[in-house]
Amino acid sequence: MRVGYGKNTDPVAAVREAVAALGPSARPPQIVMAFAGGKLDPFAVRAALADQLGPVPVAGGSAAGAISRQGLGYSGFEIGLVAFDDPATAPQLIKSDALGRGERVAGAELGLQVRQTVNDASVVVMFFDSVASTAPPRLHYASAIVAGFNEAIGNAPVTLIGGGMLTDMNMTGAWVFDGDGVNKHATTALIFPPCIEAETEILHGCRPVSTFMEITRIDGATVYELDGEPALGVIERMLGLPIGGGRGQELSLIATLGQKQGDPYAPYDERSYVNRLILTAHADTGAITLFEPDFERGAMVQIMSRDNSLMLESVRRGVTAANASIQDRAALLALYIDCAGRASAMSGSPIEEAELVAQGLDPNVPLLGFYSGVEVAPFAGDRSKPLDWTGVLTLLRKRR
Repeated sequence: MRVGYGKNTDPVAAVREAVAALGPSARPPQIVMAFAGGKLDPFAVRAALADQLGPVPVAGGSAAGAISRQGLGYSGFEIGLVAFDDPATAPQLIKSDALGRGERVAGAELGLQVRQTVNDASVVVMFFDSVASTAPPRLHYASAIVAGFNEAIGNAPVTLIGGGMLTDMNMTGAWVFDGDGVNKHATTALIFPPCIEAETEILHGCRPVSTFMEITRIDGATVYELDGEPALGVIERMLGLPIGGGRGQELSLIATLGQKQGDPYAPYDERSYVNRLILTAHADTGAITLFEPDFERGAMVQIMSRDNSLMLESVRRGVTAANASIQDRAALLALYIDCAGRASAMSGSPIEEAELVAQGLDPNVPLLGFYSGVEVAPFAGDRSKPLDWTGVLTLLRKRR
């Protein structure tokens, strides 16, 4: 598995640079994974990949930025590639165009294809269009996609990892490479052969700043009340922000709503939380809209502060754990699916946490990452879940 990175305002030049960085190979790739910045024309990128690599299937799509040891950034002009050369370890690409008919439908359609393909324990990497519309702003909800997928695969032994495609940090658009071309409102997946397994570290960075509160009124992804009070007012009061005053949108940069999994009275462990970013705040109704609609009335949640020092500590700890897991076993590829909100331009962190991954991970392991809208990963021994404001670092290696 070879990794290449390029950056140029000209999509053809960016592709050429990334392909050159892949280095030589004795055979053409079986399939390519590509993540292209949203300022690059996707059709020009896809045509350039075909020109440089031939009629090879391409999976992936738009990303707010790309991450590699050769460079990283989120200007919108980056492109990252992975070439899978060995037929024995190359994944199979499947897709669904059903997002326009509903996220759960698309997830189930993809899951059924996986179930019909997989007989032994297999790793599946999913990519999907994150942006349903911009006016009004609406996402393709990863929780519904994953729920449909999990229902459809039944008892199939699958490890699901994935990420939502974005064109930029402002979520103004998204598109997917679906094998042959460029697609909107689509979901794709790479099914790796049973000889490949995954080791995943989930990197967090939030801490609770409130007691447990009950969601007393909610509609889909919009939370109206916490403990019987307008949710926006409760959160702003807890965080010390003025209520209203046009500052509601700042909540998305500093806080999440978190649900603790397992024993609520167990000592604090960041790995026990599923956090939901705040997409919008509504001063007129006192409501907040989350990135996902999977919280329910009666759920006990906490306000979580996005903590940069904790984020960097979590990255260092996760990279150390990843390195320890490969001391006696070679990894073929490290894939880093990184929430766009963790970039220093959004989080205000003095250090790019992705640089800590690139610099700290075993240099013998090829690394490619992208800045995503939502991250999907196995959670606490359960089926995979969509996560917010996390970095999902996955090592692909040959199974013993």
